[in-house]
Amino acid sequence: MIGGAVVVLVAALLIGAVTGPAGLTVRGVIVDLLDAIPGVHLDSGLSAQQHAILWQIRLPRVVLGALVGATLAIAGAAYQGVFRNPLADPFLLGVSSGAGLGATAAIVSGAALGTFGVPVAAFAGGVLAVAATYTLGRGVGGARSEVVIILAGVAVAAFANAAQTFLQQSHDETLRQVYSWLLGRLSTDGWTQVLVVLPYVVVSAAVIGLHRRVLDVMAVGDVEAASLGVHPARVRLTLVAAATLGTAAVVSVSGLIGFVGIVVPHAVRLVVGPGHRLLLPLSLILGAAFLVLADVVARTAMSPAELPIGVVTAAIGAPFFLLILRRGRQAS
Repeated sequence: MIGGAVVVLVAALLIGAVTGPAGLTVRGVIVDLLDAIPGVHLDSGLSAQQHAILWQIRLPRVVLGALVGATLAIAGAAYQGVFRNPLADPFLLGVSSGAGLGATAAIVSGAALGTFGVPVAAFAGGVLAVAATYTLGRGVGGARSEVVIILAGVAVAAFANAAQTFLQQSHDETLRQVYSWLLGRLSTDGWTQVLVVLPYVVVSAAVIGLHRRVLDVMAVGDVEAASLGVHPARVRLTLVAAATLGTAAVVSVSGLIGFVGIVVPHAVRLVVGPGHRLLLPLSLILGAAFLVLADVVARTAMSPAELPIGVVTAAIGAPFFLLILRRGRQAS
């Protein structure tokens, strides 16, 4: 099962690398990649221009897309397991709203932090929003109930959205730039953004993956999990922190890309069931493939213009979201 998912991911990466007007071929890309291995010398047949496009534009973009999709998908699976809520996604606790507020603040201020002004502000906003959610949840309900934390997230998100709207209306000359970020994009400047988010993605995925068996235990409820030696509040805090760290990092460079954390884990769950031993790694791999292919659609659907990738994922995710609601209603 995992081997098949890896094949799908490799195919998606190749499609993402060759799609575009540069005339790259699957064979040329594969041979050029093999030629980069120390000690291997092969002639890919690519021109110097095609080689530069592949290594400085296409590969950074598809790798960034894979990292973003993988992180959003595994974070979504973790949130759904922690809160026992099939509609939970990485933006549940205000990550998206906080990141959007941070990015908007940086944009309207002229990105005073320089090139990384918007990503840094978005990352800080997402993390601070989740910290505020947990502080509010602890103050209201001792952070003992996942329901209290979710409600606190709704309140924090509402406040951040209101503040963001105020900034947008006060600086309407930046609306186009703000909306461009909010709708999501995978434009890259070489490998810089990939290297910036990679450590956060690795740490986040590792922590979530190490808790895959604990998530299965927590599925029976907090009381039963505690009787089996699991500390639900501590596990919830650890997993939410890990998922938030990864989500805030990738969102800071990609903008807000919705529905990946809902669509991919649910699609995987329909095939392999609710067990997190397979659900988490498959969500990671197929989430990466899903977003790379969504980016291909975004680049080609209105070529030479480019759709925001958030529009593509929403077009796929919204009907899937309604399907989940309908299945839940029929099950009840």
